[in-house]
Amino acid sequence: MKLQRGLSLNTLMIGGAILAVIALLGMKALPPWIEYGNLMKAVKGTASDSGLKDASMKQVRAAFEKRADMDDVKSVKSEDLDITKEGGELIITFKYEKKVPLFNNVSLLFEFEGSSAK
Repeated sequence: MKLQRGLSLNTLMIGGAILAVIALLGMKALPPWIEYGNLMKAVKGTASDSGLKDASMKQVRAAFEKRADMDDVKSVKSEDLDITKEGGELIITFKYEKKVPLFNNVSLLFEFEGSSAK
């Protein structure tokens, strides 16, 4: 006698629902992390720009705005950055929260923080 193998319809439906929830979470959670990566790239690029070592805060903020615009960063504006100079090196730090609605009254809250310091 041969043993039957395979999935029942119930198992297939439950597995599909679980997979759909995981896919929903992934599609909603991935864009904020991509934007955070682009923001870190813009902050580190601005801080390491040799033309900005003796620049004013206004010039540093303008340079960041250009980089952030190219990388499609919308969560952090140049006014939200903390810019300091330590030992002749430009240090840019930021901190922000991103709320991502999932469905009804359920949301994900991401707290991002970063710095150009090595």
